Amino acid sequence: MVRKFYYLLQLTFFLCLSEAKSSSIQTQPQAAESFNISYIQKNVQSCSYNFVITTSCSSAKYTRDEISIAFGDAYGNQIYAARLDDPATKTFERCSSDSFQVNGVPCAYQICYVYLYRTGPDGWKPESVKIYGYNSKAVTFYYNTFIPSDTWFGFNYCSSSSSHPQPLTLLSLFVIIAISFLFSDDFY
Repeated sequence: MVRKFYYLLQLTFFLCLSEAKSSSIQTQPQAAESFNISYIQKNVQSCSYNFVITTSCSSAKYTRDEISIAFGDAYGNQIYAARLDDPATKTFERCSSDSFQVNGVPCAYQICYVYLYRTGPDGWKPESVKIYGYNSKAVTFYYNTFIPSDTWFGFNYCSSSSSHPQPLTLLSLFVIIAISFLFSDDFY
């Protein structure tokens, strides 16, 4: 009977592993089909945001392209910064990290999406974007791909956390099955 428990334990373990694999989130940036930056809230508190954009070492030596960023939280709070580029100061050169500060209206909670916008002839390949928010932990989005021209391109993890099973749920399932098995007549 102990053997049954051992097999049940193995089955639950493999079930947890397969569930964890299937709940992985998208790790490649994608074009935003219906992204809109026109929604700006007025008469609300303003918060400061710092972010660092690292340009890949496989990007062009420099870019004259216009680069903008938009990021926000799951509650619709959005921060937008236009024209981050400045060729005079060598912004977005190959293998470089550039720091920015922007005051955002409104104050966002945990940042869960970021989109970059590029327009121009040169092309540009960011490696990562790290955002430090007022009400959130620092979050890093890994691009490492060229940004297509004239489209918002990035990540949206806002709804992914609620649509996948949580590890605690799987652990709870195991505990319930194990306890019911222990108290069944077949165990002894």
